[in-house]
Amino acid sequence: MYFLFDNRKSINKVRDLLSDKMTKIDEKDKKILEMLRKDSRKPYTEIAEELDVSEATVRKRIESLKENNVIERFTVDLDPSNLGYGTVTLLGLDVEPEYFLKAIEHMADIEEVRWVAKSTGDHMIMAEIWAEDGDHLSNIMSKKIGKIEGVRDLCPSIILEKIR
Repeated sequence: MYFLFDNRKSINKVRDLLSDKMTKIDEKDKKILEMLRKDSRKPYTEIAEELDVSEATVRKRIESLKENNVIERFTVDLDPSNLGYGTVTLLGLDVEPEYFLKAIEHMADIEEVRWVAKSTGDHMIMAEIWAEDGDHLSNIMSKKIGKIEGVRDLCPSIILEKIR
């Protein structure tokens, strides 16, 4: 028995499946996302009023954006200085390749690490660290991060002022 494989039909089928999975975002969705990015607590009624649509329309659009993972979560943007953290640092970190994944896990478990990411470029791992002051940052780097197995280099850059 032989099967004929028609590439055009297969390509079109794959394209159709992909387009069904992809979320179509129009201008209203983009405006909603921008408003929520600026203030995730903005009432749906205010968003509806600004867009000249019903509150139900806004609610349905936001639910659709959440279901399609365009909106992953709603969060709070904190000011570290108001929480007692006077030193915010972006840390580039290099580790021996065989310790890469374990180092990321260890970094994620450190209380002062706000986020950690795999990266390309100058460093293998990037992280944001909130410290009370320079001494606290030195402690974190030497006693917590520097002790992680496989760590080669720590390259901190202290943030002077966050613009946006």
